[in-house]
Amino acid sequence: MRYLSVCSGIEAATVAWHGLGWTPVGFSEIEPFPSAVLAHHYPNVPNFGDMTKHEQWPLQPGSIDLLVAGTPCQSFSVAGLRQGLKDPRGNLMLTYLAIAARLRPRWVVRENVPGVLSSNGGRDFGSFLGAMGELGYGWAYRVLDAQWVRTHRHPRAVPQRRRRVFVV
Repeated sequence: MRYLSVCSGIEAATVAWHGLGWTPVGFSEIEPFPSAVLAHHYPNVPNFGDMTKHEQWPLQPGSIDLLVAGTPCQSFSVAGLRQGLKDPRGNLMLTYLAIAARLRPRWVVRENVPGVLSSNGGRDFGSFLGAMGELGYGWAYRVLDAQWVRTHRHPRAVPQRRRRVFVV
């Protein structure tokens, strides 16, 4: 599985998927510290930088199987100003859709805070799901909480609530 990660941060997806043998084709991260972490841990994977410049990236339709993102949550979080798609950070949700429209991966995965479900009375999330359908994607979403995740390596998981909405 070849994937592109946008809003990569320090790349939790790659850590999670490493054991599956999945291959990152590229990352998209603009913040200096996470970019340095990516360069250190994944020196052979390009960081394409600003996702709003995706049309300049050397990727073609069919070059990835999966597009993954954890777009910024500040505009959707109940702890924030709740500007939703009016906030440039929230609008990156639409840029994510534009990348999916251009590269046409078979799968898409997006993560965000539960506040995305109620932002703008639910219309922001509804717009996202509607656009997914217009692109030809079926979808499902769930709210998952990391406090309940257990693995053999981490039997006690995360000792805090960490609820996130995952759309696949």
